[in-house]
Amino acid sequence: MDIVTADGRVTLLWMLGTFVATFGITRGIVLLIRSGRGPFRNVAVGSVHVHHLVPGIFLMLIASALEFTLVPDGTWRIVLACVFAVGAALTLDEFALWLHLDDVYWAEEGRKSVDAVVYAAGTGLLLLAASNPFAAQQGESRIFWAASICLNLCLALVAVLKGRYFLGVAGVVIPFLALFGVLRLGHAGSPWFRWFYKPGSAKRARAERRARERRRRRSERMKNAIAGTPAAERRTPRRTPPGSAPGPGPGASSGTGASGGPH
Repeated sequence: MDIVTADGRVTLLWMLGTFVATFGITRGIVLLIRSGRGPFRNVAVGSVHVHHLVPGIFLMLIASALEFTLVPDGTWRIVLACVFAVGAALTLDEFALWLHLDDVYWAEEGRKSVDAVVYAAGTGLLLLAASNPFAAQQGESRIFWAASICLNLCLALVAVLKGRYFLGVAGVVIPFLALFGVLRLGHAGSPWFRWFYKPGSAKRARAERRARERRRRRSERMKNAIAGTPAAERRTPRRTPPGSAPGPGPGASSGTGASGGPH
């Protein structure tokens, strides 16, 4: 039994394409705003900076309300699905802001937004490709079926707590994929790291060493290209002539600092 029907796959494909395209366009615009190029500027109402997660939330609310009340099919179903996908992309692009309840768009913590988008898109791809792992087969014990679901969800939870978010989310769809994340070392800073890796332990030292090495990998440079270089890395010491007041460092102009993620 497929996890997604034939009609559902078409809708999901449109959603996934719209989601990825919206994220790419949004990131391109905010990078232009940060660099001061192009016609785009931050959106503000009075002195309040309106982040793009605000219209994203409204788009998701409107699309889901119409979907539940009108129950459309055919073209209208795809249109509402795409509207929801646009809202989801705008909202997840600022995932780090509503996770930390702070404007960390250009800070190191802001990388979590890119991670959230990648996990969401990866889950969509898995839904397109995967068969339903939770459907009880004919003659299969329902107790065994229920136990396997519980075990799989527990493995997924542990993988997420270890900071292996993609394996955890994907493990919900594909049975026991999360087991790979459970067997891996927890990421530095993850809840598992804080709870179980005591200061001075070998596992804690290994996790911290891998975190330092990970920052130097190509994936970090790719993230810089997509998410922008964290503001702390953009700032460089600047010599101030004797007797003059220090000026703002690079990236400190309006809309380009560590806070104030542009719309």
